[in-house]
Amino acid sequence: MNSGISIVGSGHTRFGRLQENLEELIVAATREAVEESGINPTDIDAIFLGHYNSGLVSDGFPSSLVHQAYPQLRFKPGMRAENACASGSAAIHAGINAILAGKARTVLVVGAEKMTSRSTSEVTAALAGAGYQNNPDEAALSFPQVFGVAVREYEARYTSPLDAMARIAVKNHANAIANPLAQMHKEFTFEHCSTVSSSNPEIAKPLRLTDCSLITDGAAALVLTTNENSKSFPRSVSIRAATHISDFLPMSSRDFLAFEGPEQALTKAIGSAGIALENIDFAEVHDCFTIAELLIYEAMGLTPKGQGARALEEGIVYREGALPVNLSGGLKAKGHPVGATGVSMYVQAYRQLTDQAGDIQKPGANLGLVFNMGGAAVANYASILEAQKS
Repeated sequence: MNSGISIVGSGHTRFGRLQENLEELIVAATREAVEESGINPTDIDAIFLGHYNSGLVSDGFPSSLVHQAYPQLRFKPGMRAENACASGSAAIHAGINAILAGKARTVLVVGAEKMTSRSTSEVTAALAGAGYQNNPDEAALSFPQVFGVAVREYEARYTSPLDAMARIAVKNHANAIANPLAQMHKEFTFEHCSTVSSSNPEIAKPLRLTDCSLITDGAAALVLTTNENSKSFPRSVSIRAATHISDFLPMSSRDFLAFEGPEQALTKAIGSAGIALENIDFAEVHDCFTIAELLIYEAMGLTPKGQGARALEEGIVYREGALPVNLSGGLKAKGHPVGATGVSMYVQAYRQLTDQAGDIQKPGANLGLVFNMGGAAVANYASILEAQKS
């Protein structure tokens, strides 16, 4: 859909293993977004919270925690959106739809998750709930195992992607070092990421630890309004196109490796924006596992199928390349608080397009791509954001 809607403010906590509880994270991101936009909280018409609820939740009614940020938010309608790891994007689309329907002019969208209070096994089990549960074979798979299947199928169909995956990990960790909000500020070498060792064990053969995103706490927030109303704000970024494509949940019902849902979402967003891929200045994409980022290169059309490694070999997706991918560090190094991830991607893109990205700024950025994915390429959200500079 073409939205006619703009982002006019953003908030983003540090990602990582944090002391703050879920309410404190939500309130911090909300207040930053409201203060950055300059809006009076009274002028917010509705609230949408992205939050994954599959055994991770510690506060049973989190959408109403947003109201804790300002007394003026009392009695504003609020709701939680859930769509697995794309819950943040689901909340953004709910906000966009409320504005398009004429039910609101300005909305607040927040994404938040508190994950590190749970054990790794508990988080793994909770995330596995986003897989198909009515087939015993699929229900038995953790998400690392699901994407391990993708790696093995890629090798059988094309060639081994393992070296390319290691280079993606190295790239994203290098980018995260310059992002003060990222969870992990640690440089990794190709040798470390490409070698199975005691410090880089196989998590789900052949996925290595360095191929997997992080268990994270954090929150992010956006203020959305109509393009017309955005003219009264100091900074605005237009959502030029926003698409949502959902695929079958069972992996057995589709060719998982083809990434057809992501490809359709990306193709439709780029087409709806009336641009070409080469017009895009940067992209924030869903690298829950390094193989996912590789498949997204192919889904967006950077390379033909089976040749995603070329995007790395030719330098396209690096910081100084033609289309830098995950300048923030991505889920791989910035962190992946699942309910917050989609909103975080939009915040990072908004700050790039308003020259507020600091040491990860892409100079002169005008068009950004955001791609957030829920489940194993099931819920797919792609958007094109455009700078509105005076």
